[in-house]
Amino acid sequence: MEKEKWYAVQVRTGKEDLILNLCRKVIDRRILSECFIAQCERMKRYQGTWHKEPHPMFPGYVFLITDEVEKLFYELKQLPELTKILGDGTEFISLREEEKEFLLRIGGNSHFTEISTGNIIGGQIQIISGPLKGMEGQITYIDRHKRIAKVTVDMFGRMVEVKMGLEVAMKVADSTLK
Repeated sequence: MEKEKWYAVQVRTGKEDLILNLCRKVIDRRILSECFIAQCERMKRYQGTWHKEPHPMFPGYVFLITDEVEKLFYELKQLPELTKILGDGTEFISLREEEKEFLLRIGGNSHFTEISTGNIIGGQIQIISGPLKGMEGQITYIDRHKRIAKVTVDMFGRMVEVKMGLEVAMKVADSTLK
């Protein structure tokens, strides 16, 4: 038996929770050891206040862990929704070790990424706490009003832009503050 591998399964965006629940109910537990949606905490304002809410980090993808991908493929065909294990046309491609490490580093075993906190000093972001700490160079855009950072990460064999929660605690025009 081969070592368990992580696979990304493409699903219709917005149907991630439905597919996750169907996988847990329908797929034999001897084939599927774990399935999850990588989620991140983001802020949303409604009814006059800000609320923390979970959002899929990779909309349209559910992650499945198995050591029997061929059997998993046939089990997925039982689902009424369209699903597709990522591959190159000839074989299914599991996540690379760096991709798995990234998901575990930012979300841990719960696969849930909390909001990061940072300061903008002289136009540069400094992450004080949270999973974005050390990833400042990968942040491509900050929307302070929506409290999100767009981060470019290498996933699924390509560069993907991910929206993650970011609370900017302080913004200072120049770097005279130390």
